[in-house]
Amino acid sequence: MEKLRMQSSNGVEDNIMKIAQLFPDCVTETVDERTGQLKHLIDFEKLKQNLSDSIMSERAERYQFTWPDKSKAILLANSPVNATLRPCREESVDFDNTQNLYIEGDNLDVLKCLKETYLHKVKMIYIDPPYNTGNDFVYEDDFAQSSTEYLANSGLYDEQGNRMFTNAESNGRFHTDWLNMIYPRLKVARDLLTDDGVIFISIDENEHENLRRLCDEIFGQMNYRNTLLVRRRIKSLNSQFASNGLWSLNVGFEYVLIYAKSDAFLMKALRQKKENASTKGRWDVFWSNADRPTMRYDILGFTPLTGQWRNSKEKADIAIANYKKYEMEFAKGMSIEEYSKKTGITDFIRRIPNGTGKNGGAQHWVAPSDTSLRTSNWTDIEVSQIGKEIPLPFDNPKSKYLLLELLKLCNDKNALILDFFSGSATTAHAVMQLNAEDGGNRKFIMVQLPELTYTTKTEKYKDGEEEKERYIIDEATGHPAVAKDSDARKAGYYTIPEIGKERIRRAGKKIKEESPLTTQDLDTGFRVLKLDSTNMENIYYSPKDISQADLFTQVDNVKSDRTGEDLLFQVMLELGATLDSKIESTTVDGKTIYNVAEGYLVACFDMDVTDEVVTAIAKMQPAYAVLRDTSMKNDATATNFEQIFKTYSPDTVTRIL
Repeated sequence: MEKLRMQSSNGVEDNIMKIAQLFPDCVTETVDERTGQLKHLIDFEKLKQNLSDSIMSERAERYQFTWPDKSKAILLANSPVNATLRPCREESVDFDNTQNLYIEGDNLDVLKCLKETYLHKVKMIYIDPPYNTGNDFVYEDDFAQSSTEYLANSGLYDEQGNRMFTNAESNGRFHTDWLNMIYPRLKVARDLLTDDGVIFISIDENEHENLRRLCDEIFGQMNYRNTLLVRRRIKSLNSQFASNGLWSLNVGFEYVLIYAKSDAFLMKALRQKKENASTKGRWDVFWSNADRPTMRYDILGFTPLTGQWRNSKEKADIAIANYKKYEMEFAKGMSIEEYSKKTGITDFIRRIPNGTGKNGGAQHWVAPSDTSLRTSNWTDIEVSQIGKEIPLPFDNPKSKYLLLELLKLCNDKNALILDFFSGSATTAHAVMQLNAEDGGNRKFIMVQLPELTYTTKTEKYKDGEEEKERYIIDEATGHPAVAKDSDARKAGYYTIPEIGKERIRRAGKKIKEESPLTTQDLDTGFRVLKLDSTNMENIYYSPKDISQADLFTQVDNVKSDRTGEDLLFQVMLELGATLDSKIESTTVDGKTIYNVAEGYLVACFDMDVTDEVVTAIAKMQPAYAVLRDTSMKNDATATNFEQIFKTYSPDTVTRIL
């Protein structure tokens, strides 16, 4: 049986394989010094020969967008990570039935974990990344670290200390650090989008220009769709002159960049309320400046020689008949607005007496409306929702109404929505709200770093010659000691995910209470998953570094603190079962058998598995069957394994951990 890889995909290897499909002679093999395994390499000299007419010299001037460490950011986006997502039932809501996910962890590693399973499955991404304001932001990617070291350094209580750092404007890497943070995350996220998918990114003026250029590179300049202007709350209109005189004006808006995955994405036309809308209709010229001869026909005795009418002859004839009926039977008793409102008829065509006016005086009636089509100017919506619908200690949450409009713009009632800077979980709230309003079945994936809600006390310590910093842990609570307190911590919320999860719980309850008859089947639950180091011991990945003597003490390659469900979710990620898949469990001969997605994957991770258990799994005829490498009770069961599957389920693909 083949072993599962049990790590995220290697973006570099994937790209090499794509090149190999086009130019097989350009791919060679070598031995990886670290693992002793064969790996593929690109013969760039041969590749240059194959592309001789399209090679750019190293010194050639070209249009490009770059910054220090960009190459390392690209490498980080492509590198695999030995991490997994562990289920947390006790913090979930309706774990067994919900299709929504809430994931805690560094979003870059989470995206890498999701990449294969959710490749081309996400219809819409919305993110509100940390703005580069010169204040603290959390995502400090150390490019010198290995994936394992990086993961270890991202935990809340690791001895490395608080990962927050100040990116002050005086820092020579002010823009560089921010770009190195956002680039690999967007690079990986793009692969998750469906071909007709879209990403919305909130940003302010500090990095708007750089983000636009970066997105042009990642998503393609041709896929830029628009930039929305959203109103920013200004505390005082006079404050703009308080310190700087006329040097600057207060910024009254922020941006939302829109990029499609491809030209397959089509936006829904949205309407917004007009201020001081007129109750009167108006007559407008029926002629259009386009030029289709087939759309030039007689209207009440006049045929244009150029241009065209706005509608087909069939539709125009109906509108003419509508107006004649109104004039003959109702004009003396009610206005055309009243008649239209009473009958629901809005199509009317007339001709000015004597044919005066442009193009014979043919006119069509435009009904009054209290709405207009939205443009890119969304300044009727505030960026932040000041009046908190759900009273939780989180400052300046994104406006739910902004997210509702973006979800409508996406125009898919069954969309999978991803937000990997989820904060207070406004996106999840908006998804549930819109599903309640229009009967949709949208699903969400929220990702949030377990960032502390308060400032911690730290201390310096020596690790050999290196000076490091770590948390001072409060022995009474087990949490880091408080240096600067916050309302959130006082209210019992130690991390931002704790606030986000509570908001989803309260919002779901509120939505159902407000519309009990129509929301009975509304999914307001969520599965909580937490990023952690891989379930596998190092021997699994680095056999080269293990001596023969060590093998006797490392028979099992699974970490001792991991459960069967932990292993199941890592296997689901590798074999393409989405993390919201239905999971059923049965017991055979005292062993737990998991059935994922109605037979797509069946697994047993218990030890001492007997022929009876193997037979029960085979009779379920799954697409994939997975067991632990050391799980067989004896040699006889191991010998019988393949024969049992040949007998009962020959098409099942069997794998071992």
